[in-house]
Amino acid sequence: MARVRILTTGGTIASTADNADETGKTPTVTGEDLVDAVPELADHAALSVEPICQRSGFQMDAENATGIVDGVEAAGDVDGVVVTHGTDTMAESAYYVDVVSERDLPVVFTGAQRPFDQLGTDGPSNLELAVRTAVDERFCDAGGSYLAFNDAVHAARWVVKSHTSKLETFSSPGAGPVAQRTPAGLRLLREPGRYSSPIPGARLDPDVRVEIVTNALGVDGRQVERALSADAVDGFVVAGTGLGNTTGELGSALEAALSADVPVVLTSRCYEGETAGLYGGPGGGETLRAAGAIGGGDLPPWKARVRTVLAIADGESASAIERVRAAFDDVDSLGRST
Repeated sequence: MARVRILTTGGTIASTADNADETGKTPTVTGEDLVDAVPELADHAALSVEPICQRSGFQMDAENATGIVDGVEAAGDVDGVVVTHGTDTMAESAYYVDVVSERDLPVVFTGAQRPFDQLGTDGPSNLELAVRTAVDERFCDAGGSYLAFNDAVHAARWVVKSHTSKLETFSSPGAGPVAQRTPAGLRLLREPGRYSSPIPGARLDPDVRVEIVTNALGVDGRQVERALSADAVDGFVVAGTGLGNTTGELGSALEAALSADVPVVLTSRCYEGETAGLYGGPGGGETLRAAGAIGGGDLPPWKARVRTVLAIADGESASAIERVRAAFDDVDSLGRST
């Protein structure tokens, strides 16, 4: 029988109202209890469970996410790994694994929108789908990191959380899922595999400070200026409007950062599409690129931040801005590793 290691981190899938010291739902259910609640899992694989942490998705940090990566690397002789995780940051952790893992096996993240003790919880169904995906020979042959949720399997490269509470919250804008669950089994819609350009062995460094700066109507550059004046930042990811543009005030502050050799990566706050250097003038995407800003392609800001931190933390072979530029060289849309 196939062997699957389940790494647990808490999240809604393990949350109940049982903790008298807390207000609201918190993760209280152990990984073993999650597995015991879905006896059908034993039909698909021999399972072992390893707890990484017990946190809500919004509480996950670099140390917790690196614990997942290290758990994958140390999983031993298994056919696949399943990670239970809170939905708020699941896509970021899945992308982190996809970029840095040196294991050629499928790593499948899953969780729930409804807590463990809520009527109609989706956790058991999602967990069963994740295990089935982790032992599917097509995924085992391809490796890579995925997110299995609500009858769909998404590649970590593109998946995002798109709704606060609906069960069908996860989607892959511009790409679509890799597979879907049908009554006859998993139906592939695209070849599984690692779609993220790797930075093997890299790890998130909590001491590397990369700020996400969001452009909006009337935003000025004070957030950037304060960080620069305090010498408290190693890089910026811009969630720009449209193709990756900013106000003139924010653009001027970002140009000052680039002059100080602080990397600036341009992404878009739009749900779908790539950044491009089309517009000139103060804060225009082309103006910022001419000043040295780095295009983030169609990576959402939070994944671009993960990639930027990994690049800055990965060795001393070049300047930080050169390492970040190299890390984003291949960022593009479908058909290329990014």
